[in-house]
Amino acid sequence: MVPINSTHSNTQHTRLLDALAAANSSTRLQAALAVGTHPEPGFIDALVERCAIEPDFFVRDMLTWALTRLPAELTVPRLLTEVRSERAQARSQALHTLSKIGDPSAWPAITSSLLQDADVEVARSAWRAAVVLVPHEATEWLGAELARQFGRGDREVRLSLSRALVALGEVVEPVLRTAMADPDPTVRAHARATERLLRDPDAGFDLAVDEARRVVALGPDREETTAC
Repeated sequence: MVPINSTHSNTQHTRLLDALAAANSSTRLQAALAVGTHPEPGFIDALVERCAIEPDFFVRDMLTWALTRLPAELTVPRLLTEVRSERAQARSQALHTLSKIGDPSAWPAITSSLLQDADVEVARSAWRAAVVLVPHEATEWLGAELARQFGRGDREVRLSLSRALVALGEVVEPVLRTAMADPDPTVRAHARATERLLRDPDAGFDLAVDEARRVVALGPDREETTAC
């Protein structure tokens, strides 16, 4: 186990850096915990670089926590560089960490290309970060951008998108109405399920999807009747 001390000597600093790259995931987890418990700016690069390649979910989560413990004015610029990385995990984890830090200065990094990233994990991280960082004046734009993703991916991806849209509130109602009239029945069903969750946040997503599919299957005329 990596020792956790209030003052890190050069030797301890080196040991922690080595431990962050150890073969054993428990050692890496303890190292990230140690860095976060006694955060030092000198670890920022190592934490961010490890996020890009760390295979263990729990270690990645601890790395993010350690980064949130450091000054945002130091971590955010470094993370914004990672958002433009060619490595998908680097983009995804940087976006996830930015969502946890919640610094509004990161908002300009949330681009249409990130929201529509070909890698679904990057896109999902971008959706979550966007709803945390979005300024009030950009919520309508964000709602429209997110709505372009209706019907994408499997259940978990669609649930992530629905949650992001619901988090924006009533401002998304116009784009939901538009999507519920889309020629693609998959898009219509996803939009309708999201609209139900917006009205009733406690409704289960699977039930909302099942109801949406049933309504869509009834045809346009019945859909209008049901929506009233």
